[in-house]
Amino acid sequence: MWNGPSEEELRRLPRLYETEPVPVQDKIVHMHFFVSGCDWYACEYDPARRIFFGFVILNNDTQNAEWGTFSLDELGALKLGPFEVDRDLYWTPRKAYEVEKIATACGWPAEARR
Repeated sequence: MWNGPSEEELRRLPRLYETEPVPVQDKIVHMHFFVSGCDWYACEYDPARRIFFGFVILNNDTQNAEWGTFSLDELGALKLGPFEVDRDLYWTPRKAYEVEKIATACGWPAEARR
């Protein structure tokens, strides 16, 4: 994986289930990973199992995008031809409803995005 997160950066993320009481649209998206039309948005992290909870859009398919878990190690191993998953180094943590791709995939109307 290009620009993979450091252990220190991973320690700053909420632990898995820590933000469970927070409605999904208000969850903070702390990291964004991407490659060739695929996006992974990380909200929580489990250091023991090295998995994230967040939102995933594969191949720009917003109809089948979903909230769930995904593996840091599998992201790191994923190769699409010569391309590897990259982490968005310019990502600013924000609420899920503020991420246009998530809001669109979830069908949140623009006026509900505050």
